[in-house]
Amino acid sequence: MRPRVRRVLWNDDARRPRLPWRIAALVLTIVLLGYLGTLVFAAATSGSIRAVLGPVASTEQSAVAIRNVASLAAQTLVIAGAVVLVGRFVDRRRLRDFGIRTDRAWWLDLGFGLALGALLMTLVFLFELSVGWVAVRDRFVVARAGFAFWPWFAWGLLTFVAVGVYEELLFRGYLLTNLAEGFRWFDRISPIGAVGLATLATSLLFGVAHAANPNASVASVLGIVLGAVMLAAGYVLTGELAIPIGLHITWNFFQGVVYGFPVSGTGGGVSLIAVEQSGPRLFTGGAFGPEAGLVGVGAILLGTALTAGWVQWRYGRLEIDASVAEPELRRAPTDGDAPAE
Repeated sequence: MRPRVRRVLWNDDARRPRLPWRIAALVLTIVLLGYLGTLVFAAATSGSIRAVLGPVASTEQSAVAIRNVASLAAQTLVIAGAVVLVGRFVDRRRLRDFGIRTDRAWWLDLGFGLALGALLMTLVFLFELSVGWVAVRDRFVVARAGFAFWPWFAWGLLTFVAVGVYEELLFRGYLLTNLAEGFRWFDRISPIGAVGLATLATSLLFGVAHAANPNASVASVLGIVLGAVMLAAGYVLTGELAIPIGLHITWNFFQGVVYGFPVSGTGGGVSLIAVEQSGPRLFTGGAFGPEAGLVGVGAILLGTALTAGWVQWRYGRLEIDASVAEPELRRAPTDGDAPAE
């Protein structure tokens, strides 16, 4: 390979492909695993599998459950699996370098994130209830007639746990850290500036990724972008995904499964409380959900401030964690420092 071409494709100091090719490898892996996922889904929902399961899949509720479990398993396999595989064999990183750990501090931060998401969405619900913008019309609601409530309530929780994990692993864990590292290649960009640019870029991408959702609008995209910044704050201030994973899970779960709001324009078909919304869409977000309204934006700003306060209290500092742009395995494996990219 000619030296000039090699320099474009390969970082000799870090012994791995350069940033664009690492991201291309991730996209290709997602596509390949996505194809495998469709095969898994088709097999799990095929007539032959249901015949083997016998009485377990004999009812409509069981058949729907099998399809849902297979679909969620396939999505999780595709996204989380791609990040782990590409991170390990292309990026030269371990899972902990993407913000996943198992120590006590990590679990405490996860608990804070879980509590924060529940608190923020509860405040949204109570505020809109107090001003008459929502009214409770029913409880223990399942969209499909004859389906038991609690199994589907638990299914809603499982769904949002999986979504919270694999979306944070993809957008914050992989993309934000890769871009922050890549921006360090430019001499005039400081580590803090690189992380800030990476946060902005991935937050915009997160908003665009939700732009095709039902009932989406310019306001909803902007709200999702702000929500992504809130989620990123917990990561860039701690170097770990514990806070954003917890916050992501309970924000969605309490929004849809507990309080019956739309979640990014969609309904989950099960909710502890069914609400009828009548307030102005500018404030409530209407059919898209709270992120598209000013009340939701207020909750996002509050969540960002509380995240910063938690980090200050827990760690005694409030600054960008250097590991986001310069973690151990993203540095040169040889003597001296390699270019960040």
